[in-house]
Amino acid sequence: MKRQTIRRTIIFISFLLFPITAWYFSPYLIIMAASEHIMNGSFIVFMSLLIFSVFFGRAFCGYLCPAGGLQECVARCNDKSAKQGWRNKIKYVIWILWISAIVVTFILGKNHVTIDPFFMTDHGISVTEIHNYIIYYGVLLILVLPSLIHGRRATCHYLCWMAPFMVIGSCIGRFLHVPQLHVEASAADCISCNRCSRACPMGLDVAHMAKEGSNSKCTECILCGACVDECPKKVLKYCWRWK
Repeated sequence: MKRQTIRRTIIFISFLLFPITAWYFSPYLIIMAASEHIMNGSFIVFMSLLIFSVFFGRAFCGYLCPAGGLQECVARCNDKSAKQGWRNKIKYVIWILWISAIVVTFILGKNHVTIDPFFMTDHGISVTEIHNYIIYYGVLLILVLPSLIHGRRATCHYLCWMAPFMVIGSCIGRFLHVPQLHVEASAADCISCNRCSRACPMGLDVAHMAKEGSNSKCTECILCGACVDECPKKVLKYCWRWK
């Protein structure tokens, strides 16, 4: 449980730093930068997440994502599991349309290709002017509402524009069979107490996946380790190498 205390502390601090880091997760600024052939801060962050996830899956979501920290706070208001299924596909539709917009904007853009990590970031501070506060709290509202209405980390399930990068990276890692952080289960030892499912901040049916042995293949798992730490029989465990 100590690990979860540390994890929640880190992810909450990440949320507190969001006014400083917000622009580096911006889906809008990357389009603006593409129009001028600039590789901006958010481009660098998204590509880093893609590479990071080849080896660490969606661990960023579980340990460092500021939006995740906010939603885990919101879970105090609505702790039910968000409905999934087809709803999880919404973020991929959003992602494809967004990536298409970036590509088209880049093709129609001007200037030579350059790198500027601080493009339109006001020296990295996102809320230095009044109108930026409006943008900032508007973003918070978008992140909060799905979780308030639908349940645990609903924004991660339905709307997150960063998740597809990590899902793609995770799939690449599994395809190449490189050492990758994942959760494996010893189904024979499971006593069906469902404590793992109740502990999951994503509201996943971890117990069902454990019985099927599909934990390591779940693209919605954020590798927070809550299920690993909660299991009384140590059925679940972190692994690096694939069996």
